[in-house]
Amino acid sequence: MKKTILHFIYDLERGGAETMLVRVLKDLPEYNNIVVTLYKGNKFEKELVCNKYICLNMRSLFFFPFMAFRLRRLIRKHKADIVHTHLFWPTLIARLGTPKKVPLITTIHAFIATSVEYKKWYIRFLDKSSYGLRKSVIIGVAKGATKEYFSFLKMRPYKSYALYTFVDVNHFRLAGSAAQKKHDGFRLISIGALRLQKNHEYLVKAFKLLKGENIMLDIYGSGPFEQRLQKAIDESGVNVTLKGMVTNMNEVLPQYDLFVMSSTFEGFSLGVLETMAMKVPMLLSEIVSFREQCEDTAMYFSLDDIHDFAAKVKQLAADAALRSQLSESAYKRVVGNFTLEHHMQQLRNIYLENLKDN
Repeated sequence: MKKTILHFIYDLERGGAETMLVRVLKDLPEYNNIVVTLYKGNKFEKELVCNKYICLNMRSLFFFPFMAFRLRRLIRKHKADIVHTHLFWPTLIARLGTPKKVPLITTIHAFIATSVEYKKWYIRFLDKSSYGLRKSVIIGVAKGATKEYFSFLKMRPYKSYALYTFVDVNHFRLAGSAAQKKHDGFRLISIGALRLQKNHEYLVKAFKLLKGENIMLDIYGSGPFEQRLQKAIDESGVNVTLKGMVTNMNEVLPQYDLFVMSSTFEGFSLGVLETMAMKVPMLLSEIVSFREQCEDTAMYFSLDDIHDFAAKVKQLAADAALRSQLSESAYKRVVGNFTLEHHMQQLRNIYLENLKDN
């Protein structure tokens, strides 16, 4: 008889955690998969493959203790053998609502020390106290993320793993091989939700130094900073365009000469992995997670110096051989370390190990 996994996540917007979960579910037919969200809305529509999708329709985060009771009833009703949570609020609720006999697994998707959410004292307090109440198995999307989670909250690990995010290399490679660049000038692309951590305003400021150059930047994504960012672009007169959301990024990426990302913090960026698979060279902010992800297969710039960014853009624009070297080495790294096959093998082992121990 198939075992049942209850996957619990905040919502099904198109973020990194949500995209990873939806892709994993397609490759877990040996389990009954139940997906539970706090808030309604499924941006993946038919891409979501599961045995049952349930939304708790939480009206406010203040009601999270009541959600724990509802979750407990769902676990008992569907006889869940494992509960696997993603992101803070589902994890907190699951720690309160998951019976002791059911293994609780939590994926940490970010380096929390630099996360805006974890700057709030009550988030740190709730996470630490709930972990003490109900220890869960912790999966970090990077080795550094797992280590930092426990050190930052000053907790002793119960059981933890590092499980890297993945990319469907074949899907992106085939699209990239068929694509042809059709433009003049040097085109940059940045992908990510328009919110604080992505730090797009840094790019707008840096592009003031590139006026007069045949260099342009397109930013793909949507979010709460859209109007603020558009205003900054209009006022500075830089060659930057907001392109909105698209779902065919495998067709869009190969049209550009350089991928840039100015995040102040990340977990393990799916956008970066997709770019590596598409053999597009990368210029990334100097943060720990990008270094772990890419090592020497990308160039890095200082977030404290827009001149550093502008100088490296010019360097890469003038050196096609360097761009080719970076893109080829990045592709080899993603194929060797961050494929769906790597991820699923390790995830299955984690599930089996914790079912056996329980």
